[in-house]
Amino acid sequence: MSFPFLIFFPQQWATFARSWFLVDARMQPPGKIASMCSVRLQGKHKPIYHALSDCGDHVVVINSKHIAFSGNKWEQKVYSSHTGYPGSFKQVTAAQLHLKDPKAIVKLSVYGMLPRNLHRRTMMQRLHIFPEDELPDDIRANLTEELLQPRQIPRKLSEYTQEEIDAFPSLWTPYVYTQTFFSFFFFLVL
Repeated sequence: MSFPFLIFFPQQWATFARSWFLVDARMQPPGKIASMCSVRLQGKHKPIYHALSDCGDHVVVINSKHIAFSGNKWEQKVYSSHTGYPGSFKQVTAAQLHLKDPKAIVKLSVYGMLPRNLHRRTMMQRLHIFPEDELPDDIRANLTEELLQPRQIPRKLSEYTQEEIDAFPSLWTPYVYTQTFFSFFFFLVL
């Protein structure tokens, strides 16, 4: 007994389309970037999402070379691997891994956020990571939306124009001490 109606049940094929999202990882923690990417790669942001269907979108991550860890995680966080053979246990710190491959930390963090099922490899194929902000023209033409950064980065003082600095309200004005102030002060002391 076959159930042909089950083929079309989980998705609405007329409204299904894959979008391309751009994520800027400059000065962002890899965990926050990974959680944003995993939601888009799985398609959980769509109303037609179903766990058994493959309705995720493409995610393009730029500036993976400029990610930021909090505290001393560059030296304390350790990535390990084991092939299964005796003596093949390898450990490397986040700083060493980042120097070797600037895309590896973002890739491993997104891979860890995805569900452990057969769709995981397919979803990882839709993740495109670039160490700088240069993109190939074919990928740039496909981009549909840019996602906001999870952590807002304050601008440096050198990035403000002189008009913006002058327009900023002053928090206090220096008080000019006059003769009456000093005479009142000495009157209280005496």
